[in-house]
Amino acid sequence: MIQLFVDREEELQYLEEKFRSKDPELIVIYGRRRIGKTELIARFVRGKPAVYFLADRRPERDLLEEFKGKMSQVLGDESFSKLEISGWLELFKEFLKWWKGGRVIIVIDEFPMLIEDDKAIPSVFQKIWDLELENSQVMLILLGSSISMMETEVLSYRSPLYGRRTGQWKLQPLRFHHLRGFFKEYPEEDLVRVYGCLGGVPAYLLKFDPDVPFWDNVATRIFRKGEFLYGEAEFLLRDELREPRLYSVILKAVAFGASSFGEIAGFTGLEKTLLSKYLDVLEELGWIERLYPVGERIKPRKALYRISDPYMAFWFRYVFPNKSELELGNVGAVLEKVKRDYDAYLGTVFEQIFRESLYGLKRAPFRPKIIGKWWFKDQEIDAVALDEAQSLSAFFEVKWSDLKKAEAKRIIQVLKQKAQVFKWRKERRREYFGLVGRRVEGKEELSEKGFIIFELKDILEGK
Repeated sequence: MIQLFVDREEELQYLEEKFRSKDPELIVIYGRRRIGKTELIARFVRGKPAVYFLADRRPERDLLEEFKGKMSQVLGDESFSKLEISGWLELFKEFLKWWKGGRVIIVIDEFPMLIEDDKAIPSVFQKIWDLELENSQVMLILLGSSISMMETEVLSYRSPLYGRRTGQWKLQPLRFHHLRGFFKEYPEEDLVRVYGCLGGVPAYLLKFDPDVPFWDNVATRIFRKGEFLYGEAEFLLRDELREPRLYSVILKAVAFGASSFGEIAGFTGLEKTLLSKYLDVLEELGWIERLYPVGERIKPRKALYRISDPYMAFWFRYVFPNKSELELGNVGAVLEKVKRDYDAYLGTVFEQIFRESLYGLKRAPFRPKIIGKWWFKDQEIDAVALDEAQSLSAFFEVKWSDLKKAEAKRIIQVLKQKAQVFKWRKERRREYFGLVGRRVEGKEELSEKGFIIFELKDILEGK
């Protein structure tokens, strides 16, 4: 479906360039589950000679038989599938003997599954590359959803495959403005609401019906027992973690606003050494992000934690604590509770949307190199953009509301006062101040005075 390839042109172009090269290629593509890796490859290999193989937890003998069958189909010779093959190296060696067609793509999806069953697999594929593929016309693509395993077992300098890869790409979620490709008729505010519960994961976005109002989608696609998005978070926990119950308690704590290590420890009651280990695991999985005040030296005690995946944040804030009611089918009652709280929840979501979008906004005062949040004691600035080379700084307050002119002016004045506490190159930096809201009354007047004003529509359109 074309919607799966919103903002995937760069990735496709990269793969096409690698395919057209005359060199053998070993490309590693990885990213979290449901991000669209398989769909990307399916689009790329269309019309090309390609062997696609999806690894799973079956015995190696069964996997080799299936892989051999896939190769036989590409060769167009059924007799290849009847060969006696003793292992991966022999399989690739035989395939190259039979293949006479020039450039060919071989894709192994969920490569970490092979490693789980046999820790020697990276060494085996090192040998396959060195002895068979290094001087061939093969484009070998290894896909993986386990980010930690791909980074440690495939990409790390300790991996036998280190130095063999010719390219790598970590597939990221779609950005906020790409949601318009999925929900062409939704109001701008509803796109933020969708992003707040699904993020930019294509597989999740496709579960919502674009012809159905937002809250009806939430009721029928997330809150209804048996639906994919109702059970997805628990599936991921069980699939990735050995103690899903304890990790659930931590994620719930962060979803409800516990952001410092001490707050999370108090909420969960976990011993600090154990909590530290669990937080590290969640960070490796990409579910939790550790933040530090922008423009300052990194100090572990100043770290704050947030759930980096909007779907997981929404699920642990609104589904997990209401499971009893939802299991009984009391969707309406839960929905009304969520509606009363959701705008407050979206405040931090809108901040994140703006920070991620600021790199590409045309009316940004300069092209920032660093963007983040800043805090010190009771002072906090929603978005700070820096260019260290030119000592440029921009400070923004972000409000998920429609702002009247007088309120907008007051917020900017408070922002300027808070910026004085920000120590980064204080005496020699150039400063810009701005405000972000759903709509801002007096936008033109404030802009004429030198303030940078963004409304929701500007972020959506990249202005």
